[in-house]
Amino acid sequence: MRRLEGKWKLVILFHLFGGKLLRFSELERAIPAITQKMLIQQLRQMEADGVVRRIVHHQVPPKVEYGLTDWGQALCPALDAILKWADLREEMNNSET
Repeated sequence: MRRLEGKWKLVILFHLFGGKLLRFSELERAIPAITQKMLIQQLRQMEADGVVRRIVHHQVPPKVEYGLTDWGQALCPALDAILKWADLREEMNNSET
């Protein structure tokens, strides 16, 4: 669970699920509330933990993409279950009012 601690890691993971490869700027646009410094920090931590992979394309200008490792992708069913659980709670709150 330590690997998922932090305000932004789950948000980043959700954007990378399904085998998506996103450039840093695409992640920045997808998560407008995160600062550039925090996004860099979170991506580096997740890369060090083996959840995210950084793919460098050697071209001019340099192109760097981020995607989930196989181990990171294996989190998808668990996080999907958490989303369904959260949706259920919201439905229950709405039916009570």
